[in-house]
Amino acid sequence: MWYHKPVINEELLQSLPNLKIVASSGVGIDHLDLNLLSSYGVKVSNTPFVVSTDTADLGMALMLASSRRLVEGYQMAVSPDTDYFPADWLGAEVSGATLGIVGMGTIGYKVAERAKAFEMKILYHNRNQRNKEEESAVGAIYCKKIDDLLQQSDFVLVSVNLTPQTQKLIGKRELALMKPTTTLINISRGLVVDQDALVEALQNKVIKAAALDVTYPEPLPRDHPLLKLKNVIITPHIGSATKKTRRLMMENMTESIQAGLTGLPIPNEV
Repeated sequence: MWYHKPVINEELLQSLPNLKIVASSGVGIDHLDLNLLSSYGVKVSNTPFVVSTDTADLGMALMLASSRRLVEGYQMAVSPDTDYFPADWLGAEVSGATLGIVGMGTIGYKVAERAKAFEMKILYHNRNQRNKEEESAVGAIYCKKIDDLLQQSDFVLVSVNLTPQTQKLIGKRELALMKPTTTLINISRGLVVDQDALVEALQNKVIKAAALDVTYPEPLPRDHPLLKLKNVIITPHIGSATKKTRRLMMENMTESIQAGLTGLPIPNEV
């Protein structure tokens, strides 16, 4: 499966009686009915680890681009209407700011490693607290309650798997807890954020800005209000989109398929 295609439903499974394994690209498996696949005796694999470095890089890129207003700056620099650069055109500091990471899995932890180099104060919320050695290595502080993280952070970066529990994890209540100077960064899945609540929060200056690699749907309808807001950066779900990583993803999938067909242990079996 690439880009969640083909759709794995009962009709397809019935038409493929000899199917042994579904190898899905990327980390998320929210597009798969694991119980249905299991009932047909079909194994499932994904490619969770090879995407983490590039996705963490993109998370930092979105944070920097949003805080320093790179898209707006580029538009100003190339506009035929620009006669001068205003001296009061300012961005926000990343170095020394507080970053709250929601979801400290492999990707979230790699973001923390990068943020440490920017001398950021790092808070994180996760289902399970990391061990003291891992926390100390990046200087991360665990917030058992997500509310504590939201209230303190200058940047809130979301990096969680999409599950029924995380759908609309960031909604109107959570956005209201953030500071009016906060930027929300989402590198997980679009449905993790309540998009209608986000539009309202951005329009009413409840939060300062948003930088999103994911939305729902993808792409957004061309008349969607998120596309009209200057305090929003949207990229086309490119967290893992480098030549090297996409090749490694395909190699991982091929290895899982070969193992599944020969009865060997399947790498990255879900």
